Amino acid sequence: MTVALSLAIVAGVLAVATVLGLLLRSRTGRARVVSSGVSDATTVADLASREAFGTAATLLQFSTPTCARCPATARQLDAVAASMSTTAPGPDRVRRLEIDLAERPELARRFDVMQTPTVLLVDGTQTVRARFGGPPRQPELVAALDAVLTEEHS
Repeated sequence: MTVALSLAIVAGVLAVATVLGLLLRSRTGRARVVSSGVSDATTVADLASREAFGTAATLLQFSTPTCARCPATARQLDAVAASMSTTAPGPDRVRRLEIDLAERPELARRFDVMQTPTVLLVDGTQTVRARFGGPPRQPELVAALDAVLTEEHS
């Protein structure tokens, strides 16, 4: 194998890796709307007591102990939940609930969690409405949450 061919192969591998990395990065933190069909993966009522959920919406965060981005995501979700609860009437309207996948690994398969944090936006009936792979992008999180809260009033 010549040096030129070796360099071409390395350059090709680097180009493919860069394209894949950019593609994955562009999808991280984006809201993905979940279809409205009821299944195990779209309802979360069995994950915690009724009191653990917000009355209008819940930000359900899947985490692991080794997740470096999970603590910052938890703070972000707490801040959004607090701001949404103060702008609308009623206590505990929007809450954050965290599930440690190290303690409940079966949920990773059930909810197709491929990375942590993964955040599910759940409405007042404990139905998953949107999901975010990775830390949610703030504007998309607020927009998705607004849509759920607006729908609740209609």
